[in-house]
Amino acid sequence: MNYGVVSWALGRVLWVEASLMIFPVIVALIYREGPITTLSFLATMLILLLAGWLLGKAKPTSKKLYTKEGLVITGLSWVLLSFFGSFPFVFSGEIPSLVDAFFETASGFTTTGASILTDVEALSYSMLFWRSFTHLIGGMGILVFTMAIIPRMGDDTVHIMKAEVPGPVFGKIVSKTGSTARILYIVYLAMWVLTVIFLLFGGMPLFDSMVHGFGAAGTGGFSMRNGSVMTYNSAYIEVVLGIAMILFGVNFNLYFFMIVGNWKVTFKNEEFRWYLGIIAAAVVAISFSLRGVYETLGERVRHVFFTVSSIITTTGFSTEDFGQWPMFTHVMLLLLMFVGAMAGSTGGGLKVSRVVILFKNALQELRRVREPKRVLTTRYENRPLTKGVTDSILKYLVVYVFLFAFLVLAIAPDSPNFSTAFSAVAATINNIGPGIGTVGPAGNYAAFSNFSKMMLSISMLAGRLELYPILLLFMRHTWKRY
Repeated sequence: MNYGVVSWALGRVLWVEASLMIFPVIVALIYREGPITTLSFLATMLILLLAGWLLGKAKPTSKKLYTKEGLVITGLSWVLLSFFGSFPFVFSGEIPSLVDAFFETASGFTTTGASILTDVEALSYSMLFWRSFTHLIGGMGILVFTMAIIPRMGDDTVHIMKAEVPGPVFGKIVSKTGSTARILYIVYLAMWVLTVIFLLFGGMPLFDSMVHGFGAAGTGGFSMRNGSVMTYNSAYIEVVLGIAMILFGVNFNLYFFMIVGNWKVTFKNEEFRWYLGIIAAAVVAISFSLRGVYETLGERVRHVFFTVSSIITTTGFSTEDFGQWPMFTHVMLLLLMFVGAMAGSTGGGLKVSRVVILFKNALQELRRVREPKRVLTTRYENRPLTKGVTDSILKYLVVYVFLFAFLVLAIAPDSPNFSTAFSAVAATINNIGPGIGTVGPAGNYAAFSNFSKMMLSISMLAGRLELYPILLLFMRHTWKRY
């Protein structure tokens, strides 16, 4: 382990977090909030700057990054960001428990949207802003942002980008990793601005539009209202957010190709077609199962479209308490939780590409049983898949299942029933937020013990970072010096 380069990179990340806290300080000044709120952010910024200086003052002899260093930097960065990012909540007394504040902040950065708050509207404007701003930061990735603004980190940071950008395959869209990061963030922020503008046209206030835009862009789902999006009772706002969530669930590389005029790459993309197909099929199936529940077909389709968009993109916004819907819809929504959005998007879950490849592999195995002498090859994106790709996806699934089972067992003693324990882990490891049972859209995670909240925080971080960067931190051989 090259401890010098790990420490140096972590120091830069903490400095970036300190600089980003300027924005909630500005919000606190605009709304003339008390000195305690402003000082909470300023004190945290000072701590971050000091910690960043201590970590980065020893210049590494070599800034060469390998896969292990990339994974460790990614895992530790997200843990430290969540830990220090929780300080303003604790210092201000708005979330006095450090465990609760860490859970809330980790949920924000990982774009999960799970909350321990029973009254969101009791928070100050600056805390509401910071709570949702973490979605925008974490959606594309704080390390991707850091690489975009600090070119000196070098092109070896491709190992960091692989670890932080969700999905089974990562590819640069231009030759330099830093340039790729800048392009992705420009597209990302431009889409967020457009979302805010469209929400303003629907009559939503500017602050509300920004907060809900953060949630849609990062597919996080934190709202500033206790009733989430249903508070506004606006079909226009629901449609805008529903479409925005789907768009942010698309691989951002495809947007780059669209911008340069190569639209064929987007519409020929197999994962993109499956993604839209799954959404359409889910909307039709769930709408059919809810016949008679709503007065009109338009109202039924509107709520189903929004819910499906929110769940498959792992955003977590809600307009209805789907926990009250029939059991068939619960099963459908749980399946969508596991499928998730596209690789290279801000969404969570297993990712559509992995699910499609696993499905195709299963079909090929059935064909091999039927025709054992026939040579069969699984194809994806019009190319044959190598054994290395399929093996890595199967191994990922095995690790995912074992971690999922461990987490369910860990929080089971705290859970009132199986559906709550199962869906709480499904909602956190897939970065969705609301589950079923007491953690549904009308509930929260406040009733869990501190131990369970920490387990679910680990679940959120592991799910956002594709498991390995977090799991590697618990392995003794990871820390062996070269």
